[in-house]
Amino acid sequence: MILSGAYNYINVLDKAADASWARNTVIANNIANDDTPGYKRKDVQFEAYLTEALGGGDDLDGDIQNLDLSALNANTYIDESTLSYRIDGNNVDMNTESAYLAQNQIRYYTLLDSMTQEFSRLRSVLNAQS
Repeated sequence: MILSGAYNYINVLDKAADASWARNTVIANNIANDDTPGYKRKDVQFEAYLTEALGGGDDLDGDIQNLDLSALNANTYIDESTLSYRIDGNNVDMNTESAYLAQNQIRYYTLLDSMTQEFSRLRSVLNAQS
């Protein structure tokens, strides 16, 4: 995390990328436990926390400026739904997990690209002033 107001968007994107990386690990663990009797899939919750932290105001810049990044963390939870795909109680569906993995990888690389673009904008401003 970069402790400067100029990097607020980058810091938020960094937190989102960390959450996406954690989700990737959790999904890989779900896939690895596809044959484990009684295993319940896990997931990561972050986006709802980010939406709540931003408050849904009209001024996104102000909301990000006032965001407490130390309180914005991803949370891993167990999907305790009563739905099981097999008699042994396991609720991991390989097709669903594969789709979530692909979706999450796209999200992660999009976040990295967004951070790169933010740094490029900052570099352009610094180069224009020199």
